[in-house]
Formats: sequence, structure tokens, C-alpha cells
Amino acid sequence: MNGKWTIGIIGGTGLYAIDALENPEWRTVESPFGAPSDDLLFGSIGDVNLVFLPRHGRGHRISPSELNARANIDALKRSGCTDILAISSIGSLREELEPGRFVVVDQFIDRTVARPSSFFTTGLVGHVSMAEPVCPRLSALAADAVVTAGGKVTKGATYVAMEGPQFSSRAESLLYRQWGADVIGMTAMPEAKLAREAELPYALIGMVTDYDCWRESEAHVDVAEVIAQMHKNGDTARRTVSALIASLPAKRTPSPIDTVLDFALMTDPAVRDPALLAKLDAILARVSQA
Repeated sequence: MNGKWTIGIIGGTGLYAIDALENPEWRTVESPFGAPSDDLLFGSIGDVNLVFLPRHGRGHRISPSELNARANIDALKRSGCTDILAISSIGSLREELEPGRFVVVDQFIDRTVARPSSFFTTGLVGHVSMAEPVCPRLSALAADAVVTAGGKVTKGATYVAMEGPQFSSRAESLLYRQWGADVIGMTAMPEAKLAREAELPYALIGMVTDYDCWRESEAHVDVAEVIAQMHKNGDTARRTVSALIASLPAKRTPSPIDTVLDFALMTDPAVRDPALLAKLDAILARVSQA
């Protein structure tokens, strides 16, 4: 690490561009894991480099279940990102987390079932800890940035990641509340897991668009209302990104997450699959050079 920040921004529903970027340039970044959701938008804000990826593609083309999260994270790693800020629309499972509020997530429950969730497969086995799945430094900076941007923010919440693309049944929504989940979405997993495997500190700002369907006296989730709230949230999200960049320390000091692969790889080097190693050239670049 050279002490400089390069922030990867994964923009979810409602955030498809970063208006404040200087010298913006869309570039195609190829990944051995397939095509990312879209080209990546490179630029800077002041002295900080940014790489923006619209998670669902421009125009919201890709369903949550069909997102190629491995390609997305790999492409951001190849682009030189040091940290990732993910921004996502979410549903609320708590009365006090009202639509329009921003939530900085610190825990996850993964209920996805149809998505490749690891870079490490047969030929190279790796295990990283997800006990603390987000970067506390970046999360704290993100929460402060929401306040600076004029938004309401809650620090710390458990996000349940559902497969989708359908919304929850009421029974599911009530169950997730019993589990202690606070918000619900369809995209943070396996994204956060893959970011950890790629040694990229990850923070997630969730933008509440609606109450999930647990409130039995009210109507179920309405897509039109979600879209309306999503657009309102998007303006605050763009200001939040600018505020975050302005708040970054001039020098990026190392994070423990930068080196999680030092003790994660289980497979004996003599029997590691060369083809898989070639696919993981970006993910393993640091440990390969060590």
C-alpha cells in the first residue's frame, strides 16, 4: 500500500452516477470471472481517486440473483481500489428505521442460495473470518458523512440478505424480526464476503425505502412508493459520497483487512490449481509477491 486512498463505490438502486467526479471516464474492465455489471467510472474528487460501479448496470438491467458479484469485486480490485463503500436500498424491519433514514450496517445474515459466494474453490481452499464483516474505520467515516450531507443515520444494524427478486412473505418478515435483523435487502451478500476475500475493507450504507411487510395493519410493499423514496434518497447519497471523500485522512494507514489472506489459504502450494491461480491473479497479487 502506498498510503493513498482509491475508493470503490458500488452504487445500488437509486445511485447510478457520482456527479462530483472530476475527469470522469467510463472504462471497460475485464475479469476472468465474467462481465461486471457495467463499465466502471473512473475519476477523482480532490486528491482521492474513485472507481464507481453501478451494481445493477446503468438503467437497472440486472436482477439481484443474476449479479456477478465475483466479477464486480474482482474488477474493483484490478482497478486499484483500496476500500469499498457500498450503497444499497433496503427495507426496514424496525419501526424506528423509517423510510428516508440511512443505516450503516455492521452485521449480516446471509439467506441467499443461488450465487457463487467465494473466489476460493477446489484447487485453492481459503477461509476468511466474517465475524466482523465490515470495516469499522470506513463505516464510521460513512456515518459521519451522512450527517454532513443532511441525512438521518443509524449506526449499526443487522442486514438480512434474501435471494429475491420477490419481496418477503409476511411470515418471513416476522421471522427475520425474531432473529434480530433490522433491515433487509437482496444485494449485500455475497458482495461483502467477496470483498473480504479480496482484502478490501468494506462498508455498507443502506437507504431505507419502505417498511417490509411485517406491519400487519398496513399494505404490503409497493414498488411505486419504493421508487419515489429511492429517488429522494439518491440525492443525499451523492452528497454523502462527496462528504466522505472530503473527510478522509490525507494518508491511508494500513487496515488489518489489507492482509487477511496471510493466514487464510489452506491448500499446499504444491497442489494448487494453476488455472485457478491464474484467475485469482488480482485477488492474490499481494500474497503472490510476498
